[in-house]
Amino acid sequence: MNLQKRYLLMGGAVLAILLTLAAGLLFWGRRPFRGLEAADIAAATVLVGPPDVTLELDAGEIETLADLLADVRITRPDQSYSEYAGQTVLFTVTMADGTAANVTAYNPFLIIDGTGWRTAYAPCEV
Repeated sequence: MNLQKRYLLMGGAVLAILLTLAAGLLFWGRRPFRGLEAADIAAATVLVGPPDVTLELDAGEIETLADLLADVRITRPDQSYSEYAGQTVLFTVTMADGTAANVTAYNPFLIIDGTGWRTAYAPCEV
């Protein structure tokens, strides 16, 4: 086998590996709140709309929220959530360092600070 064919095969193998990794990331997704713990959250509220009711979460509910957010997996940006109709659940999470995040659960979407993401179905249906 000559040197040119060897380089061509190696380049093809590297390209195949990179494409496989990219496809895996696209379909497997990532967890934006991985490592989030209840101690990282200073306060949290939830707005359910309709009927537009806002509730303050207590320590036990914040712990549950942290566990659920740490488990949510997003796959790709998708702004088509605006075409859907249904009930929205908006969590406003204030972190211990003073930053805040708005997380809207709108299955099969998770909207984080205004950017819509497709989610893996199972973790988002809770």
